[in-house]
Amino acid sequence: MALLGVSFSLCFKEITRGGNEGRFSRIYLRQRWGGGRAVPPPGGRIWRGRPAAALEVQRIDGENDAETEEKVDYDWREEWYPLYLSAEVPLDAPLGLSVFHKQLVLYRDAAGAFHCYEDRCPHRLAKLSEGQVVDGRLECLYHGWQFEGDDGKCVKIPQLPAGAKIPASACARSYEVRDSQGVVWVWMSEKSPPDESKLPWFEHYDRPGFQHVSTIHELPYDHSILLENFMDPAHVPISHDRSDFYSKREDAQPLIFHLTDRTARGFEGTWRKSRPPATPLNYLRFEAPCALQNNNSYKAKDGKGHHVSALFLCRPTGPGTSMAIIRFGTTLASPIMKFFPGWLFHQNICKVLEQDMGLLASQNEALVKEAKPTGKLYLNLGSSDVWVAEYRRWKDKVGHGMPSYFGSRSVSLAAEAAVSGESPAGAPARISASFPAKGGVGGLHATSSVNRYFRHVVHCGACRRAVKGFRWWGRSLYGVALLLLAVTLLAERRQWKAALLASSALCAAAGYLCSSALSLLTTNFIREHRRL
Repeated sequence: MALLGVSFSLCFKEITRGGNEGRFSRIYLRQRWGGGRAVPPPGGRIWRGRPAAALEVQRIDGENDAETEEKVDYDWREEWYPLYLSAEVPLDAPLGLSVFHKQLVLYRDAAGAFHCYEDRCPHRLAKLSEGQVVDGRLECLYHGWQFEGDDGKCVKIPQLPAGAKIPASACARSYEVRDSQGVVWVWMSEKSPPDESKLPWFEHYDRPGFQHVSTIHELPYDHSILLENFMDPAHVPISHDRSDFYSKREDAQPLIFHLTDRTARGFEGTWRKSRPPATPLNYLRFEAPCALQNNNSYKAKDGKGHHVSALFLCRPTGPGTSMAIIRFGTTLASPIMKFFPGWLFHQNICKVLEQDMGLLASQNEALVKEAKPTGKLYLNLGSSDVWVAEYRRWKDKVGHGMPSYFGSRSVSLAAEAAVSGESPAGAPARISASFPAKGGVGGLHATSSVNRYFRHVVHCGACRRAVKGFRWWGRSLYGVALLLLAVTLLAERRQWKAALLASSALCAAAGYLCSSALSLLTTNFIREHRRL
């Protein structure tokens, strides 16, 4: 566990560091914002807005805020949604995904290009994601119909008589996709052409030398709750106490927020801690429909400027479920990082998500049961929850254009009940109340989003390879240990017996380490309550 803490802190040190290593300088993001609005260079200032309360501890409910009355034209389909990390899309198999209630299938053709269709065959509505890729074409395994290209054209129906034409209506419903900065994005509109100006672009990922750790996770609660959690720095010292060298409950304190911009596309601002020692400003930005980033920059002792970024892409996958693409990166690469495998960082991100899982699943359940806006349920504080309140106010403006939402003053429930796998959204919380394992249910391969293997490992090539490797090496080393032990019994010389016995013990110990690493990758976090 000590190594676990070291690996996590190495990954996030550059993101959470204080201001001791150099003067902090402001970072400006040249991200497309509200149809291509330019962000000024240092020295200019066109951000608008008002400063949020710094240390005042009052309820923020938005009841007297005129802006919460305003609604803007919004259609959730007229947006780009993050589907998957490009590198993790299988080369030879279709991938079933969803955006809200829309079921999609993503695959690569023979040239490696991405194509996305509605996840059902026009013949008898079987799932195309249950099919296979044959010569770059997507084949439905029910009757063998094959589809290809950006338009989902049907090119083969085995049951047609010789010379018969394939009906034009046999095409699969297609969606436009883009591979941008390592993420596959889908345009969900069925009536409007893709708006390229809305495709998110993140400056850090084009910087020379920028390195990052990127992971994918399925989670058993609504994407709005997931976004809320990621934009809530106040919970980190408590919920993630001792997850690394920087998160300690003693560090919980009032925070200072400044809202610097608010548009129909989202909002942005700065935040920092209120207690000394002085810490650098963090720049937070939320952009519709589901992109959140927390960035800062600083100058190191050698005078070079460096940038760090935490990027969260939270896709709605259905009532009470979501998928998160999490990316942490920096332009300052530590040489020590090279000695730690990627799966070690991934499993610690899993641990951090599991520390919140029961809490957020129970929050999801409470919101659905109460069916009230968050302004009537949350007790938001000006010293900790400014971004949460701002996000729910944004939902008031645009929520009418979504399948479901919870705003600060308004609410619209999903047509279907919130579910997590095969169980209600609050099941992980109820289990956690009686047993400390956060979502510790089901077998290794159970298709439940409270199972770590299903939530992350199946989506991550590095972790799948690590699981396979540790399993093989563990079994092999235990087998060799038993073989050496048997040979020891047959050996006549005492020296040979000692050498063989020592070798058997070493192989058994190595096998145990492989089993421990396998458990680390696949076992959910169990909270040990800290005695104060």
